[in-house]
Amino acid sequence: MGDDGTRRESGSVADNLTAVRGRIAAAAQAAGRAPDSVTLVAVGKSHPRAAIEAAIGVGQRVFGENRVQEAHGKFPPLRTAFPDLALHLIGPLQSNKVRDAVALFDVIETVDRPKLARALATEMARTGRRPACFVQINTGEEEQKAGVVPREADAFIALARDELGLPIIGLMCIPPVDEEPAMHFALLAKIAARNGMPALSMGMSGDYETAIRFGATHVRVGTAIFGPRPAPV
Repeated sequence: MGDDGTRRESGSVADNLTAVRGRIAAAAQAAGRAPDSVTLVAVGKSHPRAAIEAAIGVGQRVFGENRVQEAHGKFPPLRTAFPDLALHLIGPLQSNKVRDAVALFDVIETVDRPKLARALATEMARTGRRPACFVQINTGEEEQKAGVVPREADAFIALARDELGLPIIGLMCIPPVDEEPAMHFALLAKIAARNGMPALSMGMSGDYETAIRFGATHVRVGTAIFGPRPAPV
């Protein structure tokens, strides 16, 4: 079962990646952009290391994880074998996990509050390791969701980038599930433009083509590549 199961999983992941890459290229071309202007972040949340290995086997090198602890359990041996892997943290970051996150991730996409920004700045100064950062914007102003509300975005970006010196390269958002994502992508792009932010992480499995139309430089795709998340044991 093990070998045969792995082959089936690898083939599925390979086929899915081919399809997603094709759709990204088509969406970019339709928007008058080069396909390589969009980075595919393959989100492996809850999927086993074998699924990640299947994606690596067909050339995927940029991955996203939601939790520091889960990433720490999967990626160190993979990074030893494949030093060119890039790992993005796309889930909420607790202040007490900052040291681990700075050590493990190449990009932190969820900088969303002053306490976290200060903790990241302190840890980066201590270690000299400076993963690129995105500011997460709560474009829908949802109470249950992390992120800086749009009216406070400019001030927070100035704090994180200019006062604290964090390597902020862009903005990230997760639109409300029950609203048209386009208006949220447009809002994120507008905030980014007025703050000189070159990178936009927006778009997931159901809406990444729309996000590309609005200027996404990074799309975070999980289910369309790896399938539904495994049920908790």
